[in-house]
Amino acid sequence: MASSSSHLIGVISDTHGLLRPEAVQVLTGCEQILHAGDIGKPEVLDELHKLAPTRAVRGNIDTGEWAAALPLSLLLDIEGQAIYVLHSLAELELNPAAAGIRVVVSGHSHQAFMEERAGVLYLNPGSAGPRRFGKPVTLARLRISQNKIEPELIDLPID
Repeated sequence: MASSSSHLIGVISDTHGLLRPEAVQVLTGCEQILHAGDIGKPEVLDELHKLAPTRAVRGNIDTGEWAAALPLSLLLDIEGQAIYVLHSLAELELNPAAAGIRVVVSGHSHQAFMEERAGVLYLNPGSAGPRRFGKPVTLARLRISQNKIEPELIDLPID
């Protein structure tokens, strides 16, 4: 039986200025959205905020005044689960397991993956913006409760 205190979190990255209607459809109904950087333009965040409260980190293409206000990383607590968000996993400067972090969300590579190592879920939602390098257009969702995290990678149906 699902806990009534589970939370559906949308996870998106590398929009590069393009928020696709297919991404909006998947994120609709999420209680919160995490953007792992390379947003591209502030309008993307404006649109995401219309769907749910959105927390974002600055990616390497995010420049200008609007982006300067964005942090390079975030440490969040959702239902007692520590979630660390940054743009590039290569820039992770802490040991997530030792720090009690349960999920590390990153972007940058445009390659969706999820893998559990030492009790830490590493999640990259892939790229939800313009198709690049022939890779699929993807994002992710996390269902989080006090004792469980269920990640889901979603391929967007893009022609």
